Amino acid sequence: MPKITYKDLRQAFSKFWEERGHKEVPPIPLVPKDDPTTLFTGSGMQQLVPYLLGEPHPLGKRLYNIQRCFRSQDIEEIGDNRHTTFFEMMGNWSLGDYFKKEQLNWFFEFLVEVLGFNPEKLYVTVFKGYKDLPADEESIEIWKEIFKKYGIKAEVGERIFKYPAEKNWWSRAGVPENMPPGEPGGPDSEVFYLFEKVNHDPAFGPYCHPNCDCGRFLEIGNSVFMQYKKLEDGSFSLLPSKNVDFGGGLERILAALQDDPDVFKTEVYLPIIKRVEELVGREYKEEAVKRNLRIIADHIKAAVFLIKDGVLPSNKEQGYVLRRLLRRVAVKVYQLSSQVDSEILLKAAQEVVEIYKGVYFGDKDREKILPVISDEVKRFKSTLKRGMRVIEKIDEIDGKKAFDLYQSYGFPLEIVKEIFEEKGQKINEEEFRAEFEKHKAISRKGAEKKFKGGLADRSEQTIKYHTATHLIHQALFDVLGDGVRQEGSNITAERLRFDFYSPVKVEENHIREVERIVNEKIKEGLPVYFKIMPKEEAHKIGAKAFFKEKYPEKVKVYFIGDYSKEFCGGPHVKNTREVGKIHIFKLKRIGANLYRLYAK
Repeated sequence: MPKITYKDLRQAFSKFWEERGHKEVPPIPLVPKDDPTTLFTGSGMQQLVPYLLGEPHPLGKRLYNIQRCFRSQDIEEIGDNRHTTFFEMMGNWSLGDYFKKEQLNWFFEFLVEVLGFNPEKLYVTVFKGYKDLPADEESIEIWKEIFKKYGIKAEVGERIFKYPAEKNWWSRAGVPENMPPGEPGGPDSEVFYLFEKVNHDPAFGPYCHPNCDCGRFLEIGNSVFMQYKKLEDGSFSLLPSKNVDFGGGLERILAALQDDPDVFKTEVYLPIIKRVEELVGREYKEEAVKRNLRIIADHIKAAVFLIKDGVLPSNKEQGYVLRRLLRRVAVKVYQLSSQVDSEILLKAAQEVVEIYKGVYFGDKDREKILPVISDEVKRFKSTLKRGMRVIEKIDEIDGKKAFDLYQSYGFPLEIVKEIFEEKGQKINEEEFRAEFEKHKAISRKGAEKKFKGGLADRSEQTIKYHTATHLIHQALFDVLGDGVRQEGSNITAERLRFDFYSPVKVEENHIREVERIVNEKIKEGLPVYFKIMPKEEAHKIGAKAFFKEKYPEKVKVYFIGDYSKEFCGGPHVKNTREVGKIHIFKLKRIGANLYRLYAK
C-alpha cells in the first residue's frame, strides 16, 4: 500500500468528491453557534441537519466537508488504541440526489482505487431489519456486485454481516421504537478494515466479526440512508426525497492505511508522543506508560483546538471540559515524571500546532494558545498541593474517599492507590467503581440533554429567540457603532444569551436603548425571509457574518424587513410580531471589551 500522508488524505478526499459534482461545506467551530442542545460540534452532519430534513442548501444537493469534532461523552475511555476525544470527520452528502448504488460504489472506489486498500481486507455491515422494517437487501446486492468486480465472492455472514438497529440504523432518537411520529431515519452500511496481524481475543466472544471489540476490525466509514419516516400509528413510510449522510474518521483511515490498529502511531499523534517520551524519560512500550501517553496526546490536542476556537478554562460547560482535559494531562505527566511541569505540556502543545500547521494553525496561534495552558497548569499546581494535604489527613482510605479525591482534585485511582500503599492501605476498588459509575450515569444524563444527534432545539420559543438575536445584533450596531462584533450566542427555551465585542464601554443606558429598538421593530411586524446569494454579494449589501465561521461561496441570508441582514441557516419566525416583547435582564463583562447579555 502506498504511503499516504495526513495532508495527502485530506486532498484526495476533497478531489474525489469535487470530481463527482460535490461542493465543499466549510467546517464550523468546535463550539457551534446558536445550538443549546450540544456543547461541542460532534459530527460533520451537525450543521447539515436542517438540510437533511428538507431545507434547500445554498450549495445544492451534493456536498462534502472535513469537520473537526470533539466528543466528551466517553472521555474516560481514552487510553486504548482507537478512542479519541478530538478527531476529524470526512463526510459527503446527497440531498435527494443519488442514493445507495452510487454512494457504496463511490466510497469503495475511493478506498481501493484512490487510497490503495486491499479489497480482501475490507468487510461491510448492513441493517438486518426490525419488525415491519425490512432488512437492507438492496445494499446487500450492491455490495455483492462491488466485491465481484474485484474477484471476491461476498456472502452474508462471511464478507457481508447483518446487524440489528442498535448497530446499523440511524435517527436522531436512536432505534426505530424510540422515534417520535414524523421523525426521519434509515439503515446504514459500514465498512471495516481487518488487521490480520491482530489475534482474536476469546474474551470478546467465541468468534470474531466486524463489530467485535477485540481490535481485529476497525470501522472506517459509515453511509446512512435516510429513507423512512415514522407515522402516527408507529409504522413507517418511505420519504419522497431520500438522503445520503456519510462519515469516515480521518485518523482511523490513516491507521488502516498503515495496517496498524493504533491510531496513536499515525503522524497526527506520534510526534506528540515522541516529544513527551523525551521530556519524561519514558517509552511508548510498557502498557501503563502507553495508556498515559495516549491520554496526554489526545487531551493536549483537544485542548489546543478548543482554545483555538475560543474556549477558556472555567467551571462551566465548555470551559469545564477544557479545564478537565488540561488537569488530567497534568496528572498523567505527574505519574510519568513525578512533577507537574508546564513546560512539558507547552512543548506537547507546540507539536500539535506544528502537525496541523497550514491546515488549522498559523504561527501566531501559539501566542494565543500557550499562555492559556501555562496559566491553567500553574493554578492546578496549587490544587495538587491542597489535595496532597487532604490525603495526609486521611487516616483510612475507602472507595468513596478515593472517588472524592478524583472528583475534587483530579487524582486518578492509580495515584491514590500508590500514595496509600505507602501507608500499608488498600483501596476497595469496587466501591470506587460504584461511585464512579453513579457519577457517570448522572453525567451521561446531562450529556444526553446536551446532545440530540447534533440537532439544535427547534421549539417555537427558541425560534423566536433566534430571530431576536438578529434584532439585538443590529440594535447593538445602531447604539454602539460599527466596531461591534458578535462573539457567540446560546439559546434555550427559557432565555437567549448573546456575546459581543465592543470598543465602546457598554453602559446600562446603552442596553436600555438596544432593548427599546428591538421591541420597536417587533411591534412593526417586519417580514422575516431569506435569500440564497453569492457570498461576495451578501458582503456588498452589508449582511452581517459571524467572524469565527467560514462560509461557502453561496450563502443563505436572512432579512428582517429592511432593518437587519445576516448570514444564517435559520430557522426563524415569519414576522417579528411573533417574537413578543424582549427584556434584556442581565449584562456582564466577560473579558477585555467583551460582553455578555441575557434576554427573555
